[in-house]
Amino acid sequence: MDNIIFYVSAGILVLFLGFVFGWLTSKKITASHLKNTQKLAENIIAEAQKEAETQKKSSILEAKEEWYQAKLRFEKETAEARQDLKKEERRLEEKEANINRKVDYLEKREQELIDRQKLLDSKIQAVSEKNEKLGGILRKQNEKLEKIAGMSTEEAKKLLITNLENEARHQAAKRIKEIKDEAERTASKKGREILTLAIERCAAEHVVETTVSVVDLPNDEMKGRIIGREGRNIRAFESATGIDVIIDDTPEAVILSGFDPIRREIARLALERLIKDGRIHPGRIEDVVEKTRKDIDEEIREIGEHTCLDLNIHGLHPELVKLLGRLRYRSSYGQNVLQHSKEVAYISSLLASQLGYDPQVAKRAGLLHDIGKAADHEMEGPHAEIGAELVRRYGENETIMNAVEAHHEDVEATSMITHLVSAADAISGARPGARRETLENYIRRLEKLERIADAFDGVEKSYAIQAGREIRILVSYKKIDDQQAIVLAEEISRKIEEGMEYPGQIKVVVIRETRAIDYAR
Repeated sequence: MDNIIFYVSAGILVLFLGFVFGWLTSKKITASHLKNTQKLAENIIAEAQKEAETQKKSSILEAKEEWYQAKLRFEKETAEARQDLKKEERRLEEKEANINRKVDYLEKREQELIDRQKLLDSKIQAVSEKNEKLGGILRKQNEKLEKIAGMSTEEAKKLLITNLENEARHQAAKRIKEIKDEAERTASKKGREILTLAIERCAAEHVVETTVSVVDLPNDEMKGRIIGREGRNIRAFESATGIDVIIDDTPEAVILSGFDPIRREIARLALERLIKDGRIHPGRIEDVVEKTRKDIDEEIREIGEHTCLDLNIHGLHPELVKLLGRLRYRSSYGQNVLQHSKEVAYISSLLASQLGYDPQVAKRAGLLHDIGKAADHEMEGPHAEIGAELVRRYGENETIMNAVEAHHEDVEATSMITHLVSAADAISGARPGARRETLENYIRRLEKLERIADAFDGVEKSYAIQAGREIRILVSYKKIDDQQAIVLAEEISRKIEEGMEYPGQIKVVVIRETRAIDYAR
């Protein structure tokens, strides 16, 4: 029993000693591990501090470099700005010098005009005095004539009036010739120079519109597919486009007929797309026509925008731009209206530049002068009146509106720009190849021209030549002398102006011939 107690006690003591030894060992190991961990943390902190210091120095260097580059850019931009300012300053100085020179020139011209006015006033005074003296001389001569001729006062007056009328006619004919010669030497020369320059600088394009379009087919079998079963396809196409489809014996082609060029173009493009796609039935036809119509509307808008860009015209209302695009599909006497409007814009601008008016305003007015033709089938009235209403509605000024409304002289012109646009319109319409007219109208115009000339006394025969741009008149040498021929040409020209409408001008040539005939036997 005592041995058992001893062994148990010894075991308990051993266990206790082992526990104490293990605890002490664990504590020692933990202390060592804690020390190592603390040392490792201190090393990591030291390395982090070194790296942070390095990054700090690097950031400072980068910031300095960026600051230096920014400084260089600023100095460069500042130098360029200074250079630009110097250039602008020099340009302004040159402009100011030019203005001063022009002011001096205008002052000099003004003084010259004042001197000329004074000289003219003195000459007018001298002419008045001479006229008074001449009147007195004529009265004395008339009194002498009465005594010499033994006529009554009334008879002498009648004879004197007859002599004066004949003399006045003779002097008037001579004066007309002198005035014409003077005008040809001055105004005519300058006018031809200005108009020729404007026409030469205007590069015209020629486009002739018709009322039909031809669509090529890959083969004649396609005609049957276009017609469809019992004609349902062709009826659906004509209903959707409003254009007549003519299918005849023409090989591999169909004809689209209609007076509306936009609808005809939509029909042509839609039919070409249907032929290329191959699916032709009423539902597909309606879809393709609708899509083509939207494409044409977009194309019309783009044409108007490109026209404005080509002419450097800005600020037009979008509706006016769209109407300009629609003019591409309109024609007048075979002349494309959009090309005609562009020609008028160019010529108006050039004429305005030559004559000292604003070329941009003239160009804008010339481009819009026929804008009413884009809507004349939708609104009642002449195209000039419709165009004036449209430009007024879409914010154009009074000068543009008057140029549009008065370019055919239906209303009174209120500015010189209107006259320039009218002249440019006549030039564009009258140039060779610009327009065409039917044979019936052409012959009627020539016959009327000859009838006007034949109606004058002394005219033996007249001939309209050069497509009605010139008329040559043969007169009797017994009834018409050289001075009367000049007067007759003037009277016939005036009668043609009053009784006919024509593009451009008509040259009137009066020919008087004297023949001496004899026979040798």
